[in-house]
Amino acid sequence: MSGTHVMLVDDDDGLREITTLQLEGAGFVVTACSGGAEAIASLEDERVDVLLTDLKMPGIDGMRVLAAARRMDPELPVLVLTAFGSVDTAVAAMQAGAHDFVTKPVAREALLLKVRRAAELRRVLRENSALRSQVEASGSRPMLVASPEMDRLMDQVRRVAGADLPVLLQGESGTGKELVARELHRLSERAGGPFVAVNCAAIPSELLEAELFGHTRGAFTGANRAREGRFRAAAGGTLLLDEIGDLPSELQPKLLRVLQERVVEPVGSERSVPVDVRIIAASHRDLGQLVGDGSFREDLYYRLAVLPLRIPPLRERRADIVPLFELFLSSQSARGGRVLSLSKEAAAELRGRPWPGNVRELENMARRVALLAAGPVVQRDDLPPALTVTGQAVTAVGARVLSVSLAEEPWEIQLPRGGLPLPDLEQRIVEEAIRVHAGNKSAAARYLGIPRHVLLYRIEKYGIDVDSLDRL
Repeated sequence: MSGTHVMLVDDDDGLREITTLQLEGAGFVVTACSGGAEAIASLEDERVDVLLTDLKMPGIDGMRVLAAARRMDPELPVLVLTAFGSVDTAVAAMQAGAHDFVTKPVAREALLLKVRRAAELRRVLRENSALRSQVEASGSRPMLVASPEMDRLMDQVRRVAGADLPVLLQGESGTGKELVARELHRLSERAGGPFVAVNCAAIPSELLEAELFGHTRGAFTGANRAREGRFRAAAGGTLLLDEIGDLPSELQPKLLRVLQERVVEPVGSERSVPVDVRIIAASHRDLGQLVGDGSFREDLYYRLAVLPLRIPPLRERRADIVPLFELFLSSQSARGGRVLSLSKEAAAELRGRPWPGNVRELENMARRVALLAAGPVVQRDDLPPALTVTGQAVTAVGARVLSVSLAEEPWEIQLPRGGLPLPDLEQRIVEEAIRVHAGNKSAAARYLGIPRHVLLYRIEKYGIDVDSLDRL
């Protein structure tokens, strides 16, 4: 709590001096006021984290100081000093908005505990207020950058944001592709225009064309009124085509025409409508691989991938794990009126987990922990087990996602209910095949039933450090 500013208000010179020494000895910065008028004047000029005031004072008493503080800063935690046994007075102060009360004579440890709790509440409320402001401005949760990997990504985002060209975001599910898209929009010259997102995988294929390009009244059954579509709704701004890899093949040439000619043709209309919109496409699938498979048009791919960006999974940016978890935890716990912190053991456990569901999985765990944690400090045992794939069953594990051994029995995989990104599974299989063959790439390729050059491509694609793999 070093640097936390506490304002102490008490007309008793001796008690004020002793309490000031106790607070300063614990690392707090203290402004001591001898009366209510001085305190109110100081509150108007100083940034205070916790207000500690006596109730019974001549002139302007503690209740009036409390009322003034609540009026000037409604989120300022106020602790009131009251004589032992004055329960009614303390209750009245709490009803008037005080955070807690401290009885006289003041016990040092009790005082410091309550001030620390009030200071922590102040910190959480300030963070939540800042987050709400950012969320209102961006329409989503803010970007958190703590790792070198995300710092490099955000540097790329800043450099490409000003270019009014299509951007392709690729990354596993739950890595925050929409957040990056919103940041690209915020930093672009189109920031004053709308940001519109559409999930191509969430809308039935028979409705997606009308959703994107609009339709006329009566164009199909149920079209009781005309609709402009997402492209025209994003005019002057940015359109995010999320999960573009799931775009039906029959719609791909129509999207290509929109990108080439910058016009849309609403369903049921023969009239083309000009559109001015920047396209950001996103996918958890490898579009290059989909092009090779013939399920995605090559010409559309190159139109979308003018500026490609890769969003690293959470396991590749472990420095982000604990700050993100603390951010989600503070947001959720504050809603429930709790102040939670993270123990070192719990933090180490979080950093060691594989997080196949990435940031989305981390956020969901924070929500559960905020509801179910036994005490104010989240311990390792408060963390739910991580579900992941092993050779036999879905179990709780630490950092390894997949366990493979050379066995005569057929190998079976039971998939976790929460989903598993296919590229992650492929990477782990390749790693384990190399590991069990002691780094021999030719033997690992034969074991996997693929040519050696294909294995080398997978090693380069996933950035596998062969020399760092443990040997059996």
